[in-house]
Amino acid sequence: SPAQKLVFNRVNGKRQQVLPQHVTASEESYTLAHEENVRFVYEAWQQVEQQLDGSQRGENVCGPVQYVEKTPNPGLKNFVPIDLEEWWAQQFLAKIENCS
Repeated sequence: SPAQKLVFNRVNGKRQQVLPQHVTASEESYTLAHEENVRFVYEAWQQVEQQLDGSQRGENVCGPVQYVEKTPNPGLKNFVPIDLEEWWAQQFLAKIENCS
C-alpha cells in the first residue's frame, strides 16, 4: 500500500489574522507571510505532538509514528533542539524592551 501523506489542517479550518507590526531599522523584521508560516508550522506540530501522546497512551491506533534511530549518530550526541516557545518569548521581550 502507498505511504500515508502527512496533512496539516488549520485549527477549525480558519486562518488567523496577523496584524502588521511597526519595526525599527535596527530590529530584525519578519514579513506577515513569515509569521503566518511559523504559526502554521507551530500549530501543526502541536497537533502532531498531541496525537503522538495519545497514540503512546493507546488512545489512537493510527496516528503519527515517532522515528527513533537504532544506531544514533555520535556527532549528534550533544544536539539540543531549539525551544520555539522560549525563542518567541525572548523575541517578544526584546521588542518590549526596545520600545520602552
